[in-house]
Amino acid sequence: METRRKPGDSNAITERYFERILVETRYMDAVVPDTSVELFGRKFSTPVMTAALSHIPGKDGDGMVQMAQGAAKAGALTWVGMTSLEQYGEIAKTGVPLVRIIKPYADEREIFSRMEQAEELGAVAIGMDIDHSFNGQGQPDNVLGMPMRPKTLAEIASYCKRTKLPFLIKGVLSAQDAQKCLDAGVGGVLVSHHHGIMASAVPALMVLPEIVETVKGKIPVFVDGSFENGMDVFKALALGADGVGVGRALMPPIQQQGPEGCQHTLEDITGELAAAMARTGSRDVRHIDTSLLWIDGKHLH
Repeated sequence: METRRKPGDSNAITERYFERILVETRYMDAVVPDTSVELFGRKFSTPVMTAALSHIPGKDGDGMVQMAQGAAKAGALTWVGMTSLEQYGEIAKTGVPLVRIIKPYADEREIFSRMEQAEELGAVAIGMDIDHSFNGQGQPDNVLGMPMRPKTLAEIASYCKRTKLPFLIKGVLSAQDAQKCLDAGVGGVLVSHHHGIMASAVPALMVLPEIVETVKGKIPVFVDGSFENGMDVFKALALGADGVGVGRALMPPIQQQGPEGCQHTLEDITGELAAAMARTGSRDVRHIDTSLLWIDGKHLH
């Protein structure tokens, strides 16, 4: 029996692209770097953020709550993925700044209830996970018994108008979608392939410069997907990202060590970022730029 060739695994493709990008050093006039950033009017110690995780187990408790607690101790912004209203309430009780990501539910009452709760409980931003609209057969997805459906530009625009908070779109992987986000009045985009939800997807770092050029600084651009160390983060910042989400690298530490596992992992990655900044003359996050990067023997910029 013949076996059909399967399309490329997007995570493996992404990791190979990460490795192709190299970094030059600049020691002359280098200083101890400042990794702090301002996002949504708040100052954070690091541009490294938690990805919008969901359903993660913790050590003797709720892993989602422990993720938020650990991120707060590391001075990092917390993104929250799919949760019940009750679980999100428990996460919000930690008092940390949260970005609440909502699935593209077919029933808009599910969307509106989560938007209203996030506003009431002090989230810094709300967003939608548009790349969870379809299942592997191209039909509307169903997540934990809850049906999803793709959203139109008009619907996204209506969500933006419905809230006073920045409304973000997660799952942008093309300049075309980025432009539609601008047209809809979106308050920021997250460039992401959702842990390889589609095979042969373009790596986030490959498309990131085009998306950054499209939005032209009008809204923040965030990125996630296979980021596991400070050098990965450095490359994303050099390509124009305003913040970088780390997801699966946090899951085992949270499960094994609770909040401290999340805190220490984020701090370790931030330390690796600081080392890359120090060795490239990047005094702060704003001074990390594309001229430091090489690909296939040529400057990337």
